[in-house]
Amino acid sequence: MTRDKITTQTVLARKGGPKLKMITAYDTPMAEVCDQAGADIILVGDSLADNMLGFPDTLAATVDIMVHHAAAVTRAQPAALVVADLPWLSYHISVEETVRNAGRLIREGRADAVKLEGGRKRLPMVEAILAAEIPVMGHLGLTPQSVRAMGGYRVQGRQANPARELLEDARALAAAGVLAIVLEGMPAVLARAITEAIPIPTIGIGAGADCDGQVLVLHDVLGLSLNKHAAKFVRRYANIAETAVNALQAYFADIQSGAFPSNAESYHMDAEAARVFKEMVGEME
Repeated sequence: MTRDKITTQTVLARKGGPKLKMITAYDTPMAEVCDQAGADIILVGDSLADNMLGFPDTLAATVDIMVHHAAAVTRAQPAALVVADLPWLSYHISVEETVRNAGRLIREGRADAVKLEGGRKRLPMVEAILAAEIPVMGHLGLTPQSVRAMGGYRVQGRQANPARELLEDARALAAAGVLAIVLEGMPAVLARAITEAIPIPTIGIGAGADCDGQVLVLHDVLGLSLNKHAAKFVRRYANIAETAVNALQAYFADIQSGAFPSNAESYHMDAEAARVFKEMVGEME
């Protein structure tokens, strides 16, 4: 079924509902699956570093890597809005470099928008990207690129003062003009307060049910990883990795037994060609 393209204006209009459906994807086939399932937003997240490339965290993602995967996703031509993460150190050094890196995700990756982590201290970068006519999504709370500074993946805003700071960060980002804010790893009461306080959508991940939408990592939802520990907020809807192992074991067993390929899965000559070929082989012998 053909859908109209989701735009930034579509997303902004969903404040207060219907809930925004957001999921990560990192390549063309999975982008096609996510779009066919009805995703509103596909996030080409720097989470590809630990979910696709085997790194222990997201810090290994580079701009080149993110451009490569964003382009793979957008080649699926999804109706969903495609948002690409600005990876660690791509927006921390200078405003000029930040805009250049964001521009690469748009020009080369063909993304519809970029996402970056952090609150008020990132406002100069956010404002510069927006001034370049590039839509921006914010990300507050548990920001994975800050894993070293946070001392691990820890829920943020459990105490009153840090919670108030996150609320002020959200207000500042909204005032700057971001299209939505991901709220990750924070108490549900704080996410609800932020959602009620700002005029743009919030998208939760480990932030309770009161956000304007939800996002999870595709590999977590589908059970695409065999040994990955799932966070408390993850709900697994399939176990594709286990299914894949079983399928491959059956395939390998059929190779060993000779059951694959069957006669029906092989190509054949017509009878006359087979007869002539047999005679030719006999003459060669």
